[in-house]
Amino acid sequence: MCHLEADIGELIRQAEQVHRLSEDEIVRLLRAADAEEALAAAANRVRTAYVGDGVHLRGLIEFSSYCRRDCLYCGLRRSNSKAERYRLEAAEILRLARQAKTFGYHTVVLQSGEDLYFTAERLAEILRAVKKLDLAVTLSLGERSYEEYRLLREAGADRFLLRIETSDAGLYERMDPGMRWEERCRCLQDLRRLGYEVGTGCLVGLPGQTDVSLARDILFFQQMDADMVGIGPLIPNGDTPLATAAAGDFHLTRRMVSLIRLLLPEANIPATTAMETLQPDARVLILQSGANVVMPNVTDGEARRKYALYPGKACVADTPAACRHCMEGKIRAMGRYVAKDQGFRQHRK
Repeated sequence: MCHLEADIGELIRQAEQVHRLSEDEIVRLLRAADAEEALAAAANRVRTAYVGDGVHLRGLIEFSSYCRRDCLYCGLRRSNSKAERYRLEAAEILRLARQAKTFGYHTVVLQSGEDLYFTAERLAEILRAVKKLDLAVTLSLGERSYEEYRLLREAGADRFLLRIETSDAGLYERMDPGMRWEERCRCLQDLRRLGYEVGTGCLVGLPGQTDVSLARDILFFQQMDADMVGIGPLIPNGDTPLATAAAGDFHLTRRMVSLIRLLLPEANIPATTAMETLQPDARVLILQSGANVVMPNVTDGEARRKYALYPGKACVADTPAACRHCMEGKIRAMGRYVAKDQGFRQHRK
C-alpha cells in the first residue's frame, strides 16, 4: 500500500512539473479516490503559477431554448415536448449585455440551443452591438459552417465554446442521435483556423463512459491545445431518455478538473454551475482545485427558469445582481480576487 501511495505521489509530481502523463497514468489518478486532495493541491499550485489568483467572471446570457438536436441527456432536446421554449429579441440580449457591463463583467457568454432562427447574419448584428460595449464575447451555440463561423468572427466574436461531451466517437453518436463525431472535430478545427479562442469540454457520467474514455478526453484537450475546458457531471433530466441514469460523480469530476489544470496549465477552466447543483459550494471547491473562471447567469425573468438543461439548477431563483454579489463574496473569502481584465489566455511558451 505504501508503495502504491508513493507511486501515485510520483505521478502527481510528474504532472505538476512536466504537465505530461500517459493514458494509463491518467486512468490511475482518476481511479485514486484517496489522491483527490493531493491532486487538487497540485492543480492549485499550477493554477497560481500559470494564471494567478484572479477569478474571471463571465456573464452568461441564455438567449434561446430552441434546439434542432436531440441529445439524450439534454432538457432542451427537440423531442422534449415539456420544454418551455423562448427566444430573446436582439434588444433584450443587448439590454442584458449592458446590465452585465454595469455589474462589472468584462466578458459575456451568448449561449443557446442550436437554434437556426438565429442565422449568422442575425447574430452578427447582435455581436456588433455588444462589442460596442467594450466586452469580450464568447459564443456557445453549436455546430455551424465555416462561413458562418467566419462571419461571426468578423463581427467581433472572441471565443467559442463547443464541448465534445466525449471523445469516444461511438458513445458520442449514441448519446447525440443524428450527429457525427467527425463533424464536431471539423467545427473545432474551423474555429481554431479562424482565430477564435477555442473552448471545449465533456460530461462526466454518461452511460457507457469509462475511466479510459475520460483519460482520452483529457489527452484530446491537450492535443488540441484547448484555450478553455469546461466540464460538468451528468445531471439526469426526467424529461429525457436518461431520466433514470445515475448522476455523474462529483469527486470524479473534481479529479478531472485537477488533471486538466495539471496537463493544460495555461487553459481557462470554469467552475460550472452543474457541480453546485450536486454539492453546495462546489464552485468554491473547484476553484480551489485548479479552476479560474465562473460564469454567473445574467439572464433574468422567465427565460432564466425556462433554460432547463437539467433539473435543480443552482441559483435559478436568484437575481443576476444577487449572483454577482454572492460570487464575489465567496471569491474574496478564499483569498482570491475578481479579475479586472477580459481573461484571454496568456501563452507562456
